[in-house]
Amino acid sequence: MAIKDTKINKSPEDYSLKVTQARNELFRHIELKHSPEEIEQIKRAYFFAEKAHAEQTRKTGEPYITHPIAVARIINEELGLGANSIIAGLLHDIVEDTDYSSEDIRENFGEDVEKLVGVVTKQIKDKYVASKQVDNFNQMLNSFHYDIRALLVKLADRLHNMRTLKSMKVEKQIKIAGETDYFYAPLANRLGLYLVKSELENLSLKYRSPHEYARIEKQLSDYINAHSKSVEEWMEPIRKALSDNGINATVSCDPRSVYSLWYKMHQTKLTFKELEHIRIIQICYDAEKDNTISEKNQALRVYSILTDLYTEKPFSIINYIDMPKENGYQSLHCKLMGNEGRWMEVHIQSKEMQRVSRYGCLIERETGVEAWIAKFRDVLRDIADQSKDTQSLEDVVSSFYHDDIVVFAANGNKITLPKGATAIDFAYEIHSDVGEKAKYAVINDKLCSIKTVLKRGDRVRIGTDNDANPKADWLKHAQTYRAKKHIRQYLNKQEQVDYTPYILCDDCHPLPGDEVVGFHRLDGSILVHKCNCHQSILLSSQQGDVIEYVTLKPSIHRTYPATLRINAVNRNNFLLDLMKEISNKLGLSIESIESYTNDEIIDCHIKLYVHSVEELNAAINDIQQLKNVYEVK
Repeated sequence: MAIKDTKINKSPEDYSLKVTQARNELFRHIELKHSPEEIEQIKRAYFFAEKAHAEQTRKTGEPYITHPIAVARIINEELGLGANSIIAGLLHDIVEDTDYSSEDIRENFGEDVEKLVGVVTKQIKDKYVASKQVDNFNQMLNSFHYDIRALLVKLADRLHNMRTLKSMKVEKQIKIAGETDYFYAPLANRLGLYLVKSELENLSLKYRSPHEYARIEKQLSDYINAHSKSVEEWMEPIRKALSDNGINATVSCDPRSVYSLWYKMHQTKLTFKELEHIRIIQICYDAEKDNTISEKNQALRVYSILTDLYTEKPFSIINYIDMPKENGYQSLHCKLMGNEGRWMEVHIQSKEMQRVSRYGCLIERETGVEAWIAKFRDVLRDIADQSKDTQSLEDVVSSFYHDDIVVFAANGNKITLPKGATAIDFAYEIHSDVGEKAKYAVINDKLCSIKTVLKRGDRVRIGTDNDANPKADWLKHAQTYRAKKHIRQYLNKQEQVDYTPYILCDDCHPLPGDEVVGFHRLDGSILVHKCNCHQSILLSSQQGDVIEYVTLKPSIHRTYPATLRINAVNRNNFLLDLMKEISNKLGLSIESIESYTNDEIIDCHIKLYVHSVEELNAAINDIQQLKNVYEVK
């Protein structure tokens, strides 16, 4: 919905003229696409909405009905949805902001429209499960069970609100921009709606960080002005070569969006001047009409022509045609040397591929390819069944990753994962049993930790052990909902999940069994120190009102790092005996050993993992009994 105010700032004549112009423009566009019966229904819905919102205006002073009209136009002209979706766009604020009910919607426009409107109507509750915003997000996500159109109506509503956000107070702009960046833009990305996603991202950054947005926008404008002639000269031989080879294609240079550049700068810690690919060369070709040559082979033919003209950066080609992104995106990417000594990123697509990349799920609905939509519905259904807490929202949003990668199992099967996924995610994607018993990974024939971040094209094999089990810290490294769900289920079963957000002091390293004290922090977590830690003493003297008595309980499923320093007189097999004592007899896991011998005196540092201070003290006592050991601390 858009925020409104019931005070009318314009004369009745201005009000009537504004509404009439907006209404006539809507009617003109729907008459181009819809049947007489559908047009009649849409017009009836319009007049219903106009009457309901008659006394309301937006913060801009415009008649409020202009907002539903704009939403309906986005649904019709930019998303190309059917009559019922357009009607839902016109009526989407009726139940929330007027005296009409959902029953009125159903009686006048049918059950389908009522359900679509219901999804975008915020539910008023005496008590929210988490917060009003979180509950509204969950309500929309659950609409995926009903129909993808419901989410598209909400995206249209949000898009128009973002386009008119300038009239809001600054704090409201920041709130709405934050919601958009966190939820709506990634949602549009997962639905494959590139144009919607890009506009929402840019508007979100513009209102969240206006100065930073303006700075990057100016840098981009200056860059384009300085290099436009050069890039045109570079593209002209490409156009001629394609034409000479009978390929009908457009060749253009498109700057990356301000948001895309900002995101890249923050991810890589680079300045604008240090960014390598500020522009993208887009080559969009007409597919052969006789179908004798596949679109992939046509793309490769274009690629061959380009690499005859310009030097290619080694290993730069990425084939998204054979391995599309999960939202349907297909293209052939490569990097070629530009005439200014910089690599130029080139995307090669057929016109149909470009259409799919811009309209995503809308095209997929036409072609019947809904595999990833079905997959996402399964995730939402599972969340609805398994989880009643706010963590479900975080898990769903983590599925709206900006990009995905394709990796390969040992049998050659392709596995699609979010960018940033680890071998843990891969293991659970294979099977929950593989994830639960995962111990290590072999990535491209190299032995790696199960927490290793995967890259596109990696070959992955998971090593399992019947004695292995998920660890609590896996939740920090897992990215997919599936992996997080199974890890939590295991930890809950073991009664291991501690929902109190304890943070352990990096100086004193408290262990279960130590005398400890906790201090409340502003973010709600509790910082835990040993009672005799110098930081604990300092905090106690200054912030006694935030002290909390805590107890760290030992568990067989959680270990803590500890470092032992051992002084001994050198002898044969000393390190071998020491490792046998720690690993075999005590059963402790060793992370690292550093040992130095100077004039027959051994100084050995061992980092290991223990469950409690009692286990650490027992280890110290056992090691102290080894031959030639002088001191353990």
